Amino acid sequence: VQLQASGGGLVQPGGSLRLSCAASGSIFSIGHQGWYRQAPGKQRELVASITGGDVTNYADSVKGRFTISGDNTKNSVYLQMNSLKPEDTAVYYCHVSGSRWSGRVFNSWGQGTQVTVSS
Repeated sequence: VQLQASGGGLVQPGGSLRLSCAASGSIFSIGHQGWYRQAPGKQRELVASITGGDVTNYADSVKGRFTISGDNTKNSVYLQMNSLKPEDTAVYYCHVSGSRWSGRVFNSWGQGTQVTVSS
């Protein structure tokens, strides 16, 4: 299963961006979708996740500003980011896990999209 992430870019502090991640391939069901980020010199960290289509989890640093949503009819996951801060600058990666039609599980990462928050 391949993931294609998009939507990153340069935005001023206080601005908004919407990241998208579309999965393609043999997908029977999706169980977990998440967005992670990695800033220079730091470890990759979980930003937000959605499990079972409706159970969400957010890092404390983004609560109230970011919203994760999924559309299983399109095998896609989104991250709406509002009130962006310079410390949100990072490469953002999507992650999706689930099962294929063959019954085998998959655990896939997107290629990363750069988000830069700067004036």
